[in-house]
Amino acid sequence: MTVLVDSSLWVHQLGRSGDPAKRSRVNALLQSGLAAWCPPIRLELWRGVTNDAERKALRQYEALIPDYEISSSVWARAVRLADRGRAAGVTTPLADLLIFACARVHRLDLAHDDDHFLQLDALDV
Repeated sequence: MTVLVDSSLWVHQLGRSGDPAKRSRVNALLQSGLAAWCPPIRLELWRGVTNDAERKALRQYEALIPDYEISSSVWARAVRLADRGRAAGVTTPLADLLIFACARVHRLDLAHDDDHFLQLDALDV
């Protein structure tokens, strides 16, 4: 199954000081052809670029990695999750709402290192 890889893992793959186990996890998904992303993930990564090597890697990945759309269905699901979260006292970053909703709507697994997604999973009933 295709896996939407969140920026919380990509940063370990792109950066020199990344956690080796997390880097290996992303590399395995890349090598197997299962890694995917969506516009909010790409934007988070581009916002954090610090050097030419990272820029080059992102450009290469943009040519290779499937990019899943933030459709009206994804937006609607993100809005429902935001509403449920707020009612439960949970505040989640906008990008995480969109990424989680994108994974669910497109029926993708989600690889991450971010507790916000665990909170969203509990809200998405």
